[in-house]
Amino acid sequence: MGVMLDTVGKWLAGYLSKEVPGYEPFTPSDPDQLRGIMQPGDVLLVEGNNRISGIIKYLTQSTWSHAALFVGPIDGAFEPDGEQHVLIEANIGEGVTSAPLSKYLAYHTRLCRPVGLSFEDRTTVCRYAINRIGFGYDTKNIVDLARYLFPLPIPQRWRRRMIAFGSGDPTKIICSALIAQAFDAVRYPILPKITRAASRKARREILHIRDSSLYMPRDFDISPYFEVIKPTIVHGFDYTALHWADKQKPLQEVAGEFGVFPESPPLVPETIDEETALPAAEVTVAETARV
Repeated sequence: MGVMLDTVGKWLAGYLSKEVPGYEPFTPSDPDQLRGIMQPGDVLLVEGNNRISGIIKYLTQSTWSHAALFVGPIDGAFEPDGEQHVLIEANIGEGVTSAPLSKYLAYHTRLCRPVGLSFEDRTTVCRYAINRIGFGYDTKNIVDLARYLFPLPIPQRWRRRMIAFGSGDPTKIICSALIAQAFDAVRYPILPKITRAASRKARREILHIRDSSLYMPRDFDISPYFEVIKPTIVHGFDYTALHWADKQKPLQEVAGEFGVFPESPPLVPETIDEETALPAAEVTVAETARV
């Protein structure tokens, strides 16, 4: 059964990895800014544009369909043009591989950084991922994902578990699981589940890292332990230095007179002139009231 699933998964890999035409990122990252701020241990989230990316984004209700770990320059891993590989990722049909940063510069990305991670643990996380280069992609997981190419009535609460179904083989992992396992190696939390110890004597909350197969790329984005790093503002941002295509209108025309509240006539009680004659109808009512 396992061999059959693996064979079907490899066949599906070719179909699911095909890119969907017409993809245009709203805010692609500036290459120089992104390279200048990345640190080993950073997680790069990617809005992919192939078929499997659409499935993952649908199931997770998120923009992000892929995650890669930045580990810094990898010895002996270069592109034909000489660019050194700095990312570790698990790709459909390829398994765990290294890649250059330029691979995702044309995509919408987000950079997530673990807060407070020591240099030693950061090195361990990167080394864990590098040592898994060559591991196969979980092709049985692809078979499970392929079922969502058809409109099946699966409740939303089951989507995360359905996407996590796989072989369980530690040498075959998906992209988010690879990174989750790397951080679990140093006991760094992503989205920990808090439970209470069964013993009364040990009544304290403990953290249990969830099974890494349940982690999705979006979890690094919403994690309370990862900081979102935006290249355009990390070193400061001066909006007045921007050059706009249109000419700025005069401030007087845009905002009018400056002030907290617009000027208005003062509110004073209305004076009553007792000598002014009342209308005939009001006089009659007044005289009747006196009687």
